[in-house]
Amino acid sequence: MIIGVPKEIKPQEYRVALVPGAVAPLVNDGHRVIIERGAGLGSGFSDHDYLAGGASIVETHEDVFAEADLIVKVKEPIASEYGLLRQGQIIFTYLHLAAEKPLTEALIASGCTAIAYETVVKNGRLPLLEPMSEIAGRMSSMVGALELSKNNSGMGKLLGGIPGVLPAKVTVIGGGTAGVNAARIAAGLGADVTILEMDVDRMRFLDATLPKNIKTLFSNIANLTTLLPDTDLLIGAVLVPGAKAPKLITREMLGSMKQGSVLVDIAIDQGGCAETSRPTTHQNPTYVIDGITHYCVANMPGAFAQTATQGLTNVTFGYLRKIANLGVIKAAQDDQGLLPGINVMNGKLHCSAVASALDLPYTPLTLN
Repeated sequence: MIIGVPKEIKPQEYRVALVPGAVAPLVNDGHRVIIERGAGLGSGFSDHDYLAGGASIVETHEDVFAEADLIVKVKEPIASEYGLLRQGQIIFTYLHLAAEKPLTEALIASGCTAIAYETVVKNGRLPLLEPMSEIAGRMSSMVGALELSKNNSGMGKLLGGIPGVLPAKVTVIGGGTAGVNAARIAAGLGADVTILEMDVDRMRFLDATLPKNIKTLFSNIANLTTLLPDTDLLIGAVLVPGAKAPKLITREMLGSMKQGSVLVDIAIDQGGCAETSRPTTHQNPTYVIDGITHYCVANMPGAFAQTATQGLTNVTFGYLRKIANLGVIKAAQDDQGLLPGINVMNGKLHCSAVASALDLPYTPLTLN
Protein backbone atom coordinates (compact mmCIF):
# COMPACT_ATOMS: atom_id res chain seq x y z
CA MET A 1 0.00 0.00 0.00
CA ILE A 2 1.16 3.56 -0.65
CA ILE A 3 0.78 5.66 2.51
CA GLY A 4 0.81 9.41 1.95
CA VAL A 5 1.50 12.20 4.45
CA PRO A 6 0.56 15.63 3.07
CA LYS A 7 1.56 18.94 4.60
CA GLU A 8 -1.26 20.40 6.67
CA ILE A 9 -2.62 23.52 4.99
CA LYS A 10 -5.20 24.67 7.53
CA PRO A 11 -4.10 28.14 8.76
CA GLN A 12 -1.48 28.03 11.53
CA GLU A 13 -1.47 24.23 11.60
CA TYR A 14 2.08 23.01 12.18
CA ARG A 15 1.49 19.40 13.16
CA VAL A 16 2.26 16.47 10.87
CA ALA A 17 0.56 13.09 10.96
CA LEU A 18 3.64 10.89 11.28
CA VAL A 19 6.99 11.20 13.07
CA PRO A 20 10.07 10.04 11.10
CA GLY A 21 10.58 7.10 13.45
CA ALA A 22 7.25 5.61 12.34
CA VAL A 23 8.33 5.33 8.70
CA ALA A 24 10.76 2.38 8.91
CA PRO A 25 8.25 -0.11 10.42
CA LEU A 26 5.78 0.66 7.64
CA VAL A 27 8.46 0.29 4.97
CA ASN A 28 9.59 -2.98 6.57
CA ASP A 29 6.00 -4.20 6.32
CA GLY A 30 6.28 -3.74 2.55
CA HIS A 31 4.52 -0.39 2.18
CA ARG A 32 5.74 2.71 0.40
CA VAL A 33 5.58 5.91 2.45
CA ILE A 34 5.50 9.25 0.64
CA ILE A 35 5.89 12.58 2.44
CA GLU A 36 5.14 15.98 0.95
CA ARG A 37 8.26 18.12 0.91
CA GLY A 38 8.46 20.17 4.11
CA ALA A 39 5.49 18.44 5.75
CA GLY A 40 7.33 17.92 9.04
CA LEU A 41 9.18 21.22 9.34
CA GLY A 42 6.55 22.84 11.56
CA SER A 43 7.01 20.03 14.07
CA GLY A 44 10.80 20.10 13.89
CA PHE A 45 11.28 17.15 11.48
CA SER A 46 13.28 17.59 8.28
CA ASP A 47 12.82 15.82 4.96
CA HIS A 48 16.18 14.15 5.63
CA ASP A 49 14.73 12.62 8.82
CA TYR A 50 11.99 10.96 6.78
CA LEU A 51 14.35 9.86 4.03
CA ALA A 52 16.53 8.17 6.65
CA GLY A 53 13.56 6.01 7.61
CA GLY A 54 12.95 4.94 4.02
CA ALA A 55 10.28 7.41 2.93
CA SER A 56 10.13 9.12 -0.45
CA ILE A 57 9.70 12.88 -0.72
CA VAL A 58 7.17 14.19 -3.26
CA GLU A 59 6.98 17.78 -4.38
CA THR A 60 3.34 18.76 -4.25
CA HIS A 61 0.19 18.35 -2.20
CA GLU A 62 -1.61 17.07 -5.27
CA ASP A 63 1.04 14.40 -5.85
CA VAL A 64 0.48 12.93 -2.39
CA PHE A 65 -3.27 12.60 -2.90
CA ALA A 66 -2.85 11.30 -6.46
CA GLU A 67 -0.42 8.53 -5.51
CA ALA A 68 -1.47 7.42 -2.03
CA ASP A 69 -3.95 4.64 -1.28
CA LEU A 70 -4.04 5.71 2.38
CA ILE A 71 -3.80 9.36 3.37
CA VAL A 72 -2.87 10.00 7.00
CA LYS A 73 -3.43 13.58 8.20
CA VAL A 74 -3.94 15.59 11.36
CA LYS A 75 -6.82 17.91 10.48
CA GLU A 76 -9.87 17.44 8.29
CA PRO A 77 -9.58 18.16 4.57
CA ILE A 78 -10.39 21.79 3.79
CA ALA A 79 -12.33 22.97 0.72
CA SER A 80 -9.30 23.12 -1.60
CA GLU A 81 -8.64 19.43 -0.87
CA TYR A 82 -12.15 18.12 -1.53
CA GLY A 83 -11.44 17.62 -5.22
CA LEU A 84 -8.31 15.57 -4.46
CA LEU A 85 -10.29 12.79 -2.75
CA ARG A 86 -11.18 9.77 -4.83
CA GLN A 87 -13.11 6.50 -4.87
CA GLY A 88 -11.55 3.79 -2.72
CA GLN A 89 -8.97 6.05 -1.09
CA ILE A 90 -8.68 5.86 2.71
CA ILE A 91 -8.46 9.07 4.75
CA PHE A 92 -7.34 8.65 8.37
CA THR A 93 -7.48 11.92 10.36
CA TYR A 94 -9.50 14.08 12.75
CA LEU A 95 -12.78 14.90 10.98
CA HIS A 96 -15.28 16.40 13.49
CA LEU A 97 -18.01 16.07 10.85
CA ALA A 98 -20.95 17.05 13.06
CA ALA A 99 -20.01 20.71 12.56
CA GLU A 100 -18.95 20.37 8.90
CA LYS A 101 -21.77 19.55 6.47
CA PRO A 102 -19.90 20.61 3.27
CA LEU A 103 -16.98 18.35 4.21
CA THR A 104 -19.31 15.46 5.04
CA GLU A 105 -21.06 15.79 1.69
CA ALA A 106 -17.71 16.01 -0.12
CA LEU A 107 -16.47 12.82 1.54
CA ILE A 108 -19.69 11.01 0.64
CA ALA A 109 -19.54 12.23 -2.97
CA SER A 110 -15.88 11.21 -3.38
CA GLY A 111 -16.48 7.55 -2.56
CA CYS A 112 -13.50 7.50 -0.19
CA THR A 113 -13.35 5.75 3.17
CA ALA A 114 -13.03 8.38 5.91
CA ILE A 115 -11.92 7.19 9.35
CA ALA A 116 -12.14 9.74 12.17
CA TYR A 117 -9.59 9.60 14.96
CA GLU A 118 -12.07 11.09 17.39
CA THR A 119 -14.66 8.30 17.11
CA VAL A 120 -12.34 5.29 17.43
CA VAL A 121 -13.14 3.57 20.73
CA LYS A 122 -11.17 1.41 23.17
CA ASN A 123 -12.52 0.20 26.51
CA GLY A 124 -15.09 3.00 26.56
CA ARG A 125 -12.42 5.65 25.88
CA LEU A 126 -11.48 7.69 22.82
CA PRO A 127 -7.76 6.82 22.65
CA LEU A 128 -6.90 8.84 19.54
CA LEU A 129 -8.52 11.99 20.91
CA GLU A 130 -7.00 11.85 24.39
CA PRO A 131 -3.50 13.29 23.69
CA MET A 132 -4.96 16.32 21.93
CA SER A 133 -7.55 16.75 24.68
CA GLU A 134 -4.70 16.73 27.20
CA ILE A 135 -2.86 19.45 25.29
CA ALA A 136 -5.97 21.55 24.66
CA GLY A 137 -6.99 21.24 28.30
CA ARG A 138 -3.60 22.34 29.60
CA MET A 139 -3.45 25.13 27.02
CA SER A 140 -6.89 26.42 27.99
CA SER A 141 -5.73 27.44 31.47
CA MET A 142 -2.46 28.85 30.12
CA VAL A 143 -4.13 31.04 27.49
CA GLY A 144 -6.99 31.89 29.84
CA ALA A 145 -4.51 33.16 32.41
CA LEU A 146 -2.89 35.39 29.80
CA GLU A 147 -6.19 36.69 28.44
CA LEU A 148 -7.17 37.82 31.94
CA SER A 149 -4.31 40.34 31.81
CA LYS A 150 -5.31 43.97 31.24
CA ASN A 151 -3.17 44.32 28.13
CA ASN A 152 -5.24 41.52 26.57
CA SER A 153 -8.59 43.20 27.36
CA GLY A 154 -9.03 41.15 30.50
CA MET A 155 -9.90 42.41 33.96
CA GLY A 156 -6.26 42.42 35.06
CA LYS A 157 -6.55 39.53 37.49
CA LEU A 158 -3.68 37.13 38.18
CA LEU A 159 -4.97 33.55 38.11
CA GLY A 160 -3.23 32.48 41.31
CA GLY A 161 -3.46 35.73 43.21
CA ILE A 162 -0.74 36.64 45.72
CA PRO A 163 -0.56 36.59 49.53
CA GLY A 164 -3.32 38.86 50.75
CA VAL A 165 -5.15 38.87 47.37
CA LEU A 166 -7.63 36.13 46.47
CA PRO A 167 -6.96 33.96 43.40
CA ALA A 168 -9.17 33.93 40.34
CA LYS A 169 -12.16 31.59 40.17
CA VAL A 170 -12.09 29.09 37.31
CA THR A 171 -15.13 27.07 36.23
CA VAL A 172 -14.57 24.04 34.00
CA ILE A 173 -17.61 22.48 32.31
CA GLY A 174 -16.86 18.79 31.84
CA GLY A 175 -14.76 16.38 33.85
CA GLY A 176 -13.29 14.39 30.96
CA THR A 177 -9.70 14.40 29.73
CA ALA A 178 -9.69 18.03 28.54
CA GLY A 179 -11.53 19.35 31.58
CA VAL A 180 -9.33 17.55 34.10
CA ASN A 181 -6.15 18.76 32.41
CA ALA A 182 -7.51 22.30 32.37
CA ALA A 183 -8.34 22.05 36.06
CA ARG A 184 -4.94 20.64 37.01
CA ILE A 185 -3.03 23.48 35.35
CA ALA A 186 -5.33 26.17 36.76
CA ALA A 187 -5.03 24.64 40.22
CA GLY A 188 -1.27 24.39 39.84
CA LEU A 189 -1.19 28.13 39.18
CA GLY A 190 -3.10 28.63 42.42
CA ALA A 191 -6.62 29.30 41.11
CA ASP A 192 -9.84 28.36 42.87
CA VAL A 193 -11.28 25.72 40.49
CA THR A 194 -14.69 24.09 40.15
CA ILE A 195 -15.41 21.24 37.72
CA LEU A 196 -19.01 20.73 36.63
CA GLU A 197 -19.68 17.06 35.87
CA MET A 198 -22.78 14.85 35.58
CA ASP A 199 -21.31 11.41 36.31
CA VAL A 200 -21.37 10.93 40.09
CA ASP A 201 -18.81 8.10 40.03
CA ARG A 202 -16.50 10.29 37.98
CA MET A 203 -16.90 13.10 40.53
CA ARG A 204 -16.00 10.73 43.35
CA PHE A 205 -12.84 9.73 41.47
CA LEU A 206 -11.92 13.34 40.77
CA ASP A 207 -12.55 14.37 44.34
CA ALA A 208 -10.22 11.63 45.58
CA THR A 209 -7.39 12.29 43.12
CA LEU A 210 -7.28 16.00 42.30
CA PRO A 211 -5.70 18.79 44.39
CA LYS A 212 -7.82 20.24 47.16
CA ASN A 213 -8.23 23.61 45.42
CA ILE A 214 -10.33 21.76 42.81
CA LYS A 215 -13.96 21.14 43.77
CA THR A 216 -16.63 19.19 41.90
CA LEU A 217 -20.25 20.22 41.42
CA PHE A 218 -23.09 18.44 39.68
CA SER A 219 -23.52 19.87 36.20
CA ASN A 220 -26.88 21.50 35.58
CA ILE A 221 -28.09 24.90 34.45
CA ALA A 222 -28.96 26.02 37.99
CA ASN A 223 -25.46 25.36 39.32
CA LEU A 224 -23.78 26.86 36.27
CA THR A 225 -25.94 29.97 36.53
CA THR A 226 -25.01 30.32 40.20
CA LEU A 227 -21.27 30.07 39.46
CA LEU A 228 -21.03 32.40 36.46
CA PRO A 229 -21.26 35.81 38.23
CA ASP A 230 -18.16 34.91 40.28
CA THR A 231 -16.27 33.11 37.48
CA ASP A 232 -13.21 34.85 36.08
CA LEU A 233 -12.19 32.12 33.61
CA LEU A 234 -14.81 29.79 32.11
CA ILE A 235 -13.54 26.72 30.24
CA GLY A 236 -15.95 24.72 28.07
CA ALA A 237 -14.71 21.13 27.83
CA VAL A 238 -17.90 19.30 26.89
CA LEU A 239 -17.69 16.29 24.55
CA VAL A 240 -20.43 14.14 23.04
CA PRO A 241 -18.49 11.63 20.89
CA GLY A 242 -19.07 12.26 17.20
CA ALA A 243 -21.91 14.72 17.83
CA LYS A 244 -22.22 18.48 17.95
CA ALA A 245 -21.37 20.00 21.30
CA PRO A 246 -24.48 21.04 23.26
CA LYS A 247 -24.98 24.79 23.61
CA LEU A 248 -24.89 24.93 27.38
CA ILE A 249 -24.01 28.62 27.69
CA THR A 250 -26.41 31.20 26.28
CA ARG A 251 -25.55 34.82 25.60
CA GLU A 252 -27.86 35.81 28.42
CA MET A 253 -25.92 33.57 30.82
CA LEU A 254 -22.61 35.07 29.71
CA GLY A 255 -24.10 38.47 30.44
CA SER A 256 -24.02 37.63 34.16
CA MET A 257 -20.22 37.35 34.08
CA LYS A 258 -17.94 40.21 35.04
CA GLN A 259 -16.55 42.54 32.39
CA GLY A 260 -13.08 41.36 31.41
CA SER A 261 -13.67 37.71 32.25
CA VAL A 262 -12.65 35.03 29.76
CA LEU A 263 -14.28 32.07 27.99
CA VAL A 264 -12.07 29.37 26.44
CA ASP A 265 -14.22 27.00 24.38
CA ILE A 266 -12.28 23.76 23.84
CA ALA A 267 -15.38 22.22 22.23
CA ILE A 268 -15.22 24.58 19.24
CA ASP A 269 -14.10 21.74 16.94
CA GLN A 270 -17.54 20.25 17.49
CA GLY A 271 -19.36 23.56 17.13
CA GLY A 272 -18.66 25.01 20.58
CA CYS A 273 -20.62 24.83 23.81
CA ALA A 274 -21.48 28.55 24.01
CA GLU A 275 -24.08 30.34 21.91
CA THR A 276 -21.56 33.11 21.22
CA SER A 277 -18.66 30.83 20.18
CA ARG A 278 -17.29 30.83 16.64
CA PRO A 279 -14.02 29.32 15.37
CA THR A 280 -10.89 31.47 15.49
CA THR A 281 -7.25 30.89 14.54
CA HIS A 282 -3.93 31.16 16.33
CA GLN A 283 -3.26 34.30 14.30
CA ASN A 284 -6.44 35.98 15.57
CA PRO A 285 -7.43 33.84 18.54
CA THR A 286 -9.87 36.06 20.42
CA TYR A 287 -12.83 38.37 20.10
CA VAL A 288 -14.95 40.19 22.67
CA ILE A 289 -18.72 39.97 23.04
CA ASP A 290 -20.52 41.88 25.80
CA GLY A 291 -17.21 42.48 27.56
CA ILE A 292 -16.29 38.76 27.67
CA THR A 293 -13.12 37.67 25.86
CA HIS A 294 -13.73 34.53 23.76
CA TYR A 295 -10.83 32.22 22.86
CA CYS A 296 -12.14 29.68 20.33
CA VAL A 297 -9.16 28.39 18.34
CA ALA A 298 -10.25 25.27 16.45
CA ASN A 299 -6.81 23.61 16.41
CA MET A 300 -5.38 24.52 19.79
CA PRO A 301 -2.75 21.72 19.95
CA GLY A 302 -1.22 22.99 16.69
CA ALA A 303 0.50 25.68 18.75
CA PHE A 304 2.64 22.99 20.39
CA ALA A 305 3.21 21.04 17.21
CA GLN A 306 6.20 18.94 18.20
CA THR A 307 4.63 17.65 21.41
CA ALA A 308 1.29 17.16 19.65
CA THR A 309 2.77 15.29 16.69
CA GLN A 310 4.69 12.92 18.95
CA GLY A 311 1.68 12.34 21.18
CA LEU A 312 -0.61 11.79 18.20
CA THR A 313 1.67 9.29 16.46
CA ASN A 314 2.03 7.36 19.72
CA VAL A 315 -1.67 6.52 19.64
CA THR A 316 -2.48 6.44 15.90
CA PHE A 317 0.45 4.37 14.64
CA GLY A 318 -0.87 0.97 15.74
CA TYR A 319 -4.18 1.60 13.99
CA LEU A 320 -2.47 2.99 10.90
CA ARG A 321 -0.23 -0.06 10.62
CA LYS A 322 -3.16 -2.42 11.06
CA ILE A 323 -5.22 -0.64 8.38
CA ALA A 324 -2.26 -0.67 5.99
CA ASN A 325 -1.51 -4.36 6.58
CA LEU A 326 -5.06 -5.72 6.67
CA GLY A 327 -7.25 -3.19 4.88
CA VAL A 328 -10.11 -1.33 6.54
CA ILE A 329 -12.63 -4.17 6.80
CA LYS A 330 -10.24 -6.80 8.19
CA ALA A 331 -8.68 -4.24 10.52
CA ALA A 332 -12.13 -3.39 11.92
CA GLN A 333 -12.98 -7.07 12.24
CA ASP A 334 -9.76 -7.59 14.18
CA ASP A 335 -10.37 -4.52 16.38
CA GLN A 336 -14.06 -3.71 16.82
CA GLY A 337 -13.16 -0.34 18.33
CA LEU A 338 -12.12 0.82 14.88
CA LEU A 339 -15.64 0.27 13.53
CA PRO A 340 -17.20 3.50 14.96
CA GLY A 341 -14.25 5.38 13.50
CA ILE A 342 -15.44 4.61 9.97
CA ASN A 343 -17.62 7.66 9.39
CA VAL A 344 -17.95 7.42 5.60
CA MET A 345 -17.46 4.51 3.19
CA ASN A 346 -18.56 3.84 -0.39
CA GLY A 347 -20.69 6.96 -0.60
CA LYS A 348 -22.62 6.33 2.63
CA LEU A 349 -22.58 8.00 6.04
CA HIS A 350 -22.08 5.49 8.85
CA CYS A 351 -21.92 7.73 11.95
CA SER A 352 -25.39 8.17 13.44
CA ALA A 353 -24.41 11.19 15.55
CA VAL A 354 -23.16 13.04 12.46
CA ALA A 355 -26.22 12.06 10.45
CA SER A 356 -28.49 13.38 13.20
CA ALA A 357 -26.54 16.63 13.58
CA LEU A 358 -26.51 17.35 9.84
CA ASP A 359 -29.90 15.85 8.90
CA LEU A 360 -28.31 13.44 6.43
CA PRO A 361 -29.20 9.80 5.68
CA TYR A 362 -27.57 7.26 8.01
CA THR A 363 -26.59 3.76 6.99
CA PRO A 364 -25.47 1.26 9.67
CA LEU A 365 -22.11 -0.29 8.79
CA THR A 366 -21.84 -4.06 8.69
CA LEU A 367 -18.57 -5.93 8.23
CA ASN A 368 -18.74 -8.75 5.69
